[in-house]
Amino acid sequence: MSGSSRGVSPPARIAIVVKGYPRLSETFIAQEILGLEQRGLALAIWSLRHPTERISHPMHRQIAAPVTYLPEYLYQEPLRVLRGALIALANPRLGKLIVAFWRDLKRDFTPSRGRRLGQALVMARELPADIRHLHVHYLHTPASVVRYASLLRGLSFSFSAHAKDIWTTPDWEKREKIADSTWGVTCTETGHSHLAALAPDDGRVHLAYHGLDLSRFPVPPAERPARDGSDAADPVRIISVGRAVAKKGYDDLLSALAALPEGLHWRFAHVGSGDMLASLKRQAAARGIADKVIFLGAKAQPDVINLMREADIFVLPAKEAKSGDRDGLPNVVMEAASQGLAVIATDFSGIPEFIRHDREGWLTPPGNWEALANALNLLARDPEARHRLGTAAFNRLRDDFSADGGIDQVAALLRRSLGERPAEVPVAEEEARP
Repeated sequence: MSGSSRGVSPPARIAIVVKGYPRLSETFIAQEILGLEQRGLALAIWSLRHPTERISHPMHRQIAAPVTYLPEYLYQEPLRVLRGALIALANPRLGKLIVAFWRDLKRDFTPSRGRRLGQALVMARELPADIRHLHVHYLHTPASVVRYASLLRGLSFSFSAHAKDIWTTPDWEKREKIADSTWGVTCTETGHSHLAALAPDDGRVHLAYHGLDLSRFPVPPAERPARDGSDAADPVRIISVGRAVAKKGYDDLLSALAALPEGLHWRFAHVGSGDMLASLKRQAAARGIADKVIFLGAKAQPDVINLMREADIFVLPAKEAKSGDRDGLPNVVMEAASQGLAVIATDFSGIPEFIRHDREGWLTPPGNWEALANALNLLARDPEARHRLGTAAFNRLRDDFSADGGIDQVAALLRRSLGERPAEVPVAEEEARP
């Protein structure tokens, strides 16, 4: 070993903690991780769950960070949990962890709470010495694991909050996690306003849009067929991409499709998996439209984009589920815009922060299938309006929702957490968007 290399320690790394990895439905996380690596940050991925899908996004193959999987269920890896517990007994910070855990357990007496503690014990023991900061995606269960592990290891942590984790986690839990974090980001103005009101000080929570890296997508088709629903041999092609879960509003969409006039010729394709898939198929059959509807299941990203390029209308009737779960600004809406595809969506949550009614798309009230049917009928018959809206959506995506701004912001915050430089962090919420 040469003298110049002696005593040189490896660069400090950041542990990125996620609920599951890799996941097709979370390409925005993969996009951010890859972007952070391209900006020179050294990362390690820690996942609470193993992947459940057989296919992955091409971005996952580009990510260099190693992946460590925590025990998904503690009984599956008892030795790892036992080693973590034994090491924790000799840790002088254990008292702080026990106090925090006991307060949480009294308010949330569930098996899940114990599982998060066990995962945190494993994580605290197995984190390499060069990990200097923890950053967690999702403010619900993943943030519980990270908060407990950070208390035991004496590390700082930050968070990215998205949608379900914001709206289904109790306020007391969000408030305490935000207070213990050094900073956090979220991806919609509605989410930011809610979390900022729970924060102990101004500037703790930042707005950082995910945006889209257009270099990963083909340019929009130069032109699309001028389908208007009058030709049975060439029907208007409608597509949606999303998990078959209540918050996506696919029950409303099937009701709207069933209400379209008989003389309008159309076909609908759904891409995605989900618990409600069988129920939606039954609903389509009961409404007499099963011959016009196809459920394709989960698809790899290139296949999804090809389907969007062949479609005429993208639709996502998002709404609030009975559980309180809701979307933020779904990436699939921006992906549809990347292909110049006309978008029909609901005026709900973060969607109108990107799509403005009759400018970049058509917005309808959430849960209102009659208004959705009217929008589908109008746009299906009007290829010129579809072209106008699709072009405007692509321009807004390119000009105002590039992924670079959000990733730059997160990278600056992470570097500050590592103490690399006191760089001024760009704050998106202070910049008025057009």
